[in-house]
Amino acid sequence: MAGNVASATVFTLENRCSYTVWPGTLSGNGGAAIGDGGFSLQPGSSVQLTAPIGWSGRFWARTGCNFDNAGNEKCVTGDCGGLRCVGGGAPPVTLAEFTIGSASNNKDFYDVSLVDGYNVGMGVKATGGTGDCQSAGCVADLNLHCPSELQVMDGGSVVACKSACAAFNTAEFCCTGDHSTPQTCSPTQYSEMFKNACPTAYSYAYDDASSTCTCSGSDYIITFCPTVSS
Repeated sequence: MAGNVASATVFTLENRCSYTVWPGTLSGNGGAAIGDGGFSLQPGSSVQLTAPIGWSGRFWARTGCNFDNAGNEKCVTGDCGGLRCVGGGAPPVTLAEFTIGSASNNKDFYDVSLVDGYNVGMGVKATGGTGDCQSAGCVADLNLHCPSELQVMDGGSVVACKSACAAFNTAEFCCTGDHSTPQTCSPTQYSEMFKNACPTAYSYAYDDASSTCTCSGSDYIITFCPTVSS
């Protein structure tokens, strides 16, 4: 793909987890859902989705899902209202967020965010583009090191790690009220824990400088449960 020509973007979603995940997709600005909004992805398998020029949206993994014949959903993490998502994933959930360039400005912006907490490791790698094109993500298994006050349990196991905002709902942790600007909302012990474990992921609302990536004319590989080498 030529780096200076705007065209459709191909996302390859691959599952390197030892268990099935159910990726969810949500398009911004009322755009049409890609991948029908959600689907099942077996261990070791992958799927390609194509997004139009100017698309924005997010991807996440749902875990422990069961669906009835009508497609109604019950997932342990990342619930979104059905096999084909009708909204965003219920926190805590690891997010990959994208704004794809337009015909007039073909620079893409993307990140992996832990602002809504963490459920599954995730990596984003740009392929075939030009510019900085950094990799983003969270390779570490934060569920193994999640403080007890942030843990989400299921069947005796930690299945997700809440953000401090979700756990405590205070202005300091949520960057609201008197803490609603970059100058007044600083990292906390919890966001720093996330950042130390996952340096290329958003750890709290104003963690832009080291977390927002850019690339032009790229396709993207989104990996669930990536390894360090990937």
